[in-house]
Amino acid sequence: MTCRGNDRKRIFGDDKDRIQFLKLLENSLDVYQVSLCSYVLMTNHFHMLVQTPLGNLSEFMRHFNVCYTGYYNYRHSRSGHLYQGRYKSFLIDVDNYLLEVSRYLHLNVVRVHSLKTASLDEKVNLLKDYKWSSFPGYTDNKKIEKFVKYDLILSMIGSRAKYYKFIIEGLDKDLKDPFKEIKNGGILGKDKFLKKIKKEHLEYGSSREQPGYKKLISNYINPEAIIEIVASTLGINKELFSESYKNGTARGILSEMLYRYSGLKETEIGKLLGNIDYSAVNRLRSRLKKKMEKDNLIKSKFGKTERKIQGKLSSVEI
Repeated sequence: MTCRGNDRKRIFGDDKDRIQFLKLLENSLDVYQVSLCSYVLMTNHFHMLVQTPLGNLSEFMRHFNVCYTGYYNYRHSRSGHLYQGRYKSFLIDVDNYLLEVSRYLHLNVVRVHSLKTASLDEKVNLLKDYKWSSFPGYTDNKKIEKFVKYDLILSMIGSRAKYYKFIIEGLDKDLKDPFKEIKNGGILGKDKFLKKIKKEHLEYGSSREQPGYKKLISNYINPEAIIEIVASTLGINKELFSESYKNGTARGILSEMLYRYSGLKETEIGKLLGNIDYSAVNRLRSRLKKKMEKDNLIKSKFGKTERKIQGKLSSVEI
C-alpha cells in the first residue's frame, strides 16, 4: 500500500518526524493486529507491505493516518490534509509476487532521479546506509525492528544473506515494475490466483476494500459468547459493559477481545458498549494497552481471558 503527500508535497520535515511516524505506526500495528512485512519512507510518500488477518486495512489506515496527520500538523503549525486522497492498496499473490514486490519496494530508495547516473557501488552503499526502510533488518540481525515481521519473506528465500544478494541483483538490472501487472479489482497475481479470489471471496457490490474483505476469515466467535466469557472471567455482570464512564478496564478488555475474535469493526463493537462511536472504542483499547504496560494484574486478567477465548476458538468448525 502507498500514501503520497497532498500535491506531492513532503510528509516528513526531518528525522524527528520519521521517528514519530514509526512510533505511531508501531502502535497502530499493535492496536489493529496488523503484520508489517516491509516498509520504506521517502520524502513525499511511503510504501508498506502488510498482512491483515482481521481484514481491517481501512480501519488501520484511518487510525494511523489521522494520528500522524494530527502530529505533523501540530508540530509544523499547519492544517488540512497531509495526504493526497485515499491510500492505494493491492491484494498480492504471495507465492508468485511477494518477493518481487518486497524487492521493488526496498529499491525505491535508489530509484530517485538524482541517482539515475550513480554507480552500482554508490547505490549499494546508499541502500545499506538508508535507515528509513525495513531493508537493514532483512540483512543484519543487529538492525532488526521489533514491529517488522521478517519471517515470511525470509522463509521464501532462505536467509538474510540470500535476500541481500537478491536485492543487489535487482540493482544491476532493469527491473520491471510488478505493479504494472495489477488486474482489475486491485489484485496482483497469476490468473489462477485471480480466479480463486474472485470466486471464493469477492462479491459484486462489496466495499472498496475488497483485498482485506472479512470473508477471508472464517473462524470467528459469536460476540455474545465473547461477552459471556469476559464477564465470567472478570467476575462482573455483563450488563455493566453498556454503562459508559464505568468499568473502563473491563470494557477495554471486552473491546479488544471482540475486535480480535468476533470479526466486528469498532463501529459495531460500540453498539454493544452502550452505543458509543468507533473513536471511543479505539480509546478504550488504547488505554487498556497502556494500563497493561504498567499493571501486571490487569495484564494477567487480560491473558487469562484471552486464553479462554482461544480455547473456544479451537473448537470452532471452519
